[in-house]
Amino acid sequence: MTLGHDRSSGPPAHAGLPEVLRAHRRAAGLTQADLAARAGVGVRTVRDLERGRASRPQRTTVELLAGALELTGAVRAAFLAAARGAGAAAPQPEPGTRLDLPPPPDLIGRERDMTELATMLTDLRGPRVVSLVGLAGVGKTALALAAVHAVAATHPGGAAGVLVGAGSDAADVLAASVTVFGAARVTELAARLGDRRALLLVDAAERAPDPVAGTLQRLVGAVPSLRVLVTGRHPVGLPGEWVRPVSPLDVPPPGDTDPATLAGYPAVELFTARLAQVRREPPSDAELPALAALVRRLGGLPLAIELMAARGRLLDLTELLDRYGDRVLDLDTSVAARSGWEAGQSRGDDARTAVAETLRDAVATSYRLLAVEERAALRRLAAFGNRWSVELAEEMLAGTAVTADPVPLLNRFLDLGLLSVRGAGPFRFRLVDAVRDYAVEQASAAGESTVIRRRHARVVTRLVERTAPGLTGAGATAAAHRLDEVTGDISSALAYAAVDDPLTALRLAAGLPWWWRLRGRDVPGRQWLLRLLADPRTADADPALRAWASLGVASLAGEHGAADAEVPTARAALEAFRRLGDVPGELEARTVLGALLAATGQPRQAREQAEAVLAVATNGGLVRQMAVAQHHLAWHEIRAGDLTAARRRLATVDRLGGQCGEQRLRVLARGTVAEVFRLEGRYADAADEARRVLAALADLGAPRHRRRVLGTLGLALAQDGRVAEAAEVLVELRPLDGTGALIEGHLARHRGDREVAAEWFAAVAEMDGEDRDRRTVVEALVGLAASTSDPAVLNRLDLACRDAGIRLLPQEEELLYVLSVARSRPPADAGAGRGRPGERPGRPAAGAGVARARKPPVATPRSSPAPVPPTAPPLQRD
Repeated sequence: MTLGHDRSSGPPAHAGLPEVLRAHRRAAGLTQADLAARAGVGVRTVRDLERGRASRPQRTTVELLAGALELTGAVRAAFLAAARGAGAAAPQPEPGTRLDLPPPPDLIGRERDMTELATMLTDLRGPRVVSLVGLAGVGKTALALAAVHAVAATHPGGAAGVLVGAGSDAADVLAASVTVFGAARVTELAARLGDRRALLLVDAAERAPDPVAGTLQRLVGAVPSLRVLVTGRHPVGLPGEWVRPVSPLDVPPPGDTDPATLAGYPAVELFTARLAQVRREPPSDAELPALAALVRRLGGLPLAIELMAARGRLLDLTELLDRYGDRVLDLDTSVAARSGWEAGQSRGDDARTAVAETLRDAVATSYRLLAVEERAALRRLAAFGNRWSVELAEEMLAGTAVTADPVPLLNRFLDLGLLSVRGAGPFRFRLVDAVRDYAVEQASAAGESTVIRRRHARVVTRLVERTAPGLTGAGATAAAHRLDEVTGDISSALAYAAVDDPLTALRLAAGLPWWWRLRGRDVPGRQWLLRLLADPRTADADPALRAWASLGVASLAGEHGAADAEVPTARAALEAFRRLGDVPGELEARTVLGALLAATGQPRQAREQAEAVLAVATNGGLVRQMAVAQHHLAWHEIRAGDLTAARRRLATVDRLGGQCGEQRLRVLARGTVAEVFRLEGRYADAADEARRVLAALADLGAPRHRRRVLGTLGLALAQDGRVAEAAEVLVELRPLDGTGALIEGHLARHRGDREVAAEWFAAVAEMDGEDRDRRTVVEALVGLAASTSDPAVLNRLDLACRDAGIRLLPQEEELLYVLSVARSRPPADAGAGRGRPGERPGRPAAGAGVARARKPPVATPRSSPAPVPPTAPPLQRD
């Protein structure tokens, strides 16, 4: 039992030398032989002094022993007094004195913990015993020391601390606990303190749990003004004890490498602070991904972070991640695991308080505190890689000894510091990373890995099957976030089940297409579904399951330009649903098929599918499906050039979406409204609406839809002459697709640079894609016609419109009319030798020119600007 680093308090008035010598020796972690060797005295001398068999020792012997024990100040004086058998009482500590405590540590990321703990310790009605529990290396001692220093002034009787030594008995713990306050026994301590509040810190209580529990129960009962703060790997177990788990530090989420954001995470702050102690250069931008990955891999455990940062003296952070990322449990804790007391007592090569162990050994100590059934449950829960809920834990533990209610078990894990609880949602539980790694090792050693991983895959599959239907409707955002919480578990379950249990993998994948689309994971999602459908072990799967999986393949193909390959797949899924009498499946299949047909240049058939969906949904009163069909038909109206009909349909979508609570569909419809405004020439209105839609999409996800609305915004700004704002949008659209190139073309045309504009428009015209992109190609050809004198452009425009079933808009026809008139006008200086008027190179071919020489009868909307913006380049030039 140690009395601390400074040992500045007075000795007990009537304590005998045997008791005091034995307490100091055990606190220092020395055997009698070790102490004798240090002091340069015989082992028998030490043995006789501790047994009380020696007469009053010589002063030189006592001083040698005091020096070997590194006693200083009042503690040394008390030791010498005990050796002399003096009976004078030690000096009383001043009110609020910090007794026997190392200096307060520099805490990082523990502000909330400090506030909560300090409030608890200063509350007169607070608990008498407060226990900080947690895994080795989580920072319990540092937090306790900082808290005791912070509240010492509010404890007139003093604030003191003791470090429990391994093998200490009840007498050792009791003697040290009263000695630090200058008393010899409990009754004297009670008399000295009276009603003055005092605070005792007991560190590393797990080294002698029973003696600590017995001593603290006696102290709390006999000294009413004494409050105790305990650190250990598990609670003391006293009545009224308040247990405060100490969790690892917060770590950044995967993919976050922004320097400003990373700096706000305590785990990163601690790592960089400790790294600065061993190398001068801060982490470079190239090292930031490795830094974020390292602290995540270390699970925010302060001990592991400090151990890893210390290795940064020789290796850069990328090398550290490559070398130690999979060997976290093997990190050596022989030095860094010492508490503040032990580090202060160590000198040079003196390793008398250090015990060589790895982080695995430290975790194993806590693991061995569990009962057999608790260990089995921990091994099962270690299958979760992300945060999980009580319900998921209950499913995972079904069939084990913990079946009725997992909450008491989770409380037990929390008390031992094995479990981290963060946030307020259902998915707030997570095993400390080092504990999870160790439990996975133990499961493998016990031959349980296959059973556990198979069960994990099925538990995750049931979660997805419960959640996926909610991805449409009023709860779509919440459902998507629920799946986001278990992204890592979905990936690991899918990867394992694809090999071990393909039917489960197919069930899991078939429920994910909507979520994959929302999160921009259409390519890998389609690859998973194709692989599982091709697996011969799934050939006899339920026909409905295979139909939904096939439909997922088709829908995801449309998201990344692979529509041609999957039109037959969508048709086959439609036929399967019709045979099964599955109306929701049939409607979904028709919707997907319609999108694919539109993308492959079959607008008439695509419209037929949308109209069929609307008819069946209307007949069955299926409001959401009616809204989806109306939205698809609105795009067909745009293609046909009937913007008024498109706006009517979009208004219907908004009304129906409100009825069924489909917020996402309403937002997407508003994005289409913005496009209609732009096509009408209402550029300012289009830009304003597009910005509102982008703000709403920030919570809904759907990156592909967001990019489409960004394109609408950029085009509206470019066509409105708002160059700087359009340039900002272009930055977000990189790498540029057809829409981005079209924006560049409009900006060049706005600058009057017809040659550059023609190059951009020509590049877009060479692209092809889904229905909406075909409208972009037509718009590019109109721009190209306005920027070049090539008559072939008009022929290409005719062909593109016929193939895609697209009709030019009024302002586009007006622009082509003006061009036709301007180009048919003879030049002012036409004379002899130049031929007949109008006969000059670059004149449109007769058919195309005549076809567009008619001024269109349809007037532009009242709110539209002039068909040819005043900023457009002169159209008279060839």
